Amino acid sequence: MNAQDKTSGTAALNVHQHTMAAIAALTATGNMQQLKSALNAGLDAGLTVNEIKEAQVQLYAYCGFPRSLNAIHALMAVLDERKTRGINDVEGKDASPVTGTADKFETGKRTLQQLTGKEEIGPKTGANAFAPVIDTFLKEHLFADIFSRDVLNHRQREFITISALAAMPGVEPQLQAHIGMGKNTGITDRQLAELADVIEKNAGRAQANTLRKLLNQPVSPVTQPDMMVRISEIEILPEHLEAYKTILEKESSESIAIEPGVIAIYPMYQKETPTQIRILEIYANQAAYRSHLQTPHFLHYKTSTLKMVKSLKLVDMDAIDEQMMPVIFKKLGE
Repeated sequence: MNAQDKTSGTAALNVHQHTMAAIAALTATGNMQQLKSALNAGLDAGLTVNEIKEAQVQLYAYCGFPRSLNAIHALMAVLDERKTRGINDVEGKDASPVTGTADKFETGKRTLQQLTGKEEIGPKTGANAFAPVIDTFLKEHLFADIFSRDVLNHRQREFITISALAAMPGVEPQLQAHIGMGKNTGITDRQLAELADVIEKNAGRAQANTLRKLLNQPVSPVTQPDMMVRISEIEILPEHLEAYKTILEKESSESIAIEPGVIAIYPMYQKETPTQIRILEIYANQAAYRSHLQTPHFLHYKTSTLKMVKSLKLVDMDAIDEQMMPVIFKKLGE
């Protein structure tokens, strides 16, 4: 636990924090395939099993039970696979019995006041006044039951929370509030700025820019000068059409789910001639495209469909109005 709070050299975040941030972000977005890679990286870096479990349990309060449970199942699968390879991961410290919480509401209230640095006085306002039970649940369960567990300290819990919220669209007010709480626990501006880079890698540049804006940091352009846009024009032999579509659907969905640099792989077919396939491909940059060509899912697609393709033409495109790209994705909710 203490190792997670230590940094060295010029990096603001150590390897424990980098990997825990990735685990939290991918848990929140529900990207199970990439999460398994992050879990392996975290365990290899020395995170204990109980530290990861504690983070995933806590995150149910921020991203919901389904994603929290899915992440725990992913951890179970990763641990089983590592055991078959002879890797015995450190279980780590389990939570001590929580004491002094006879009045859980007051315990949670004190914890929240420590995190915010503000004493809660006067009548409830806003959502807490409109639905008082949500205030009760937050204080008694989240900030008493969970935040009182000693596997992770308050600084680590806020770091995990910020990592998850930064990866999720539409939660800027909550993210801003937890940035303030995180700073009160000792998280630095440098660490938060470096966290934005971790979010960009695991949840995309748009989400990283949300965090950067709240930190008053320069944002990175969503479109890069060497962004690659291509239309693949493919004709499929009729007897292989259904098999080809099945393979293509799997490859395109895995590319989007696993590869942050793949912005879009959108397969289509001509209504009048279904064997005429068109694929809109958008890659963040040339490096992302080259990386995509080496992935197992693309190589499987390429080798499996060779005999199915009658003709193939790759048409690289340039935008007439480059400023429209971010507008389009914003309108789609990305």
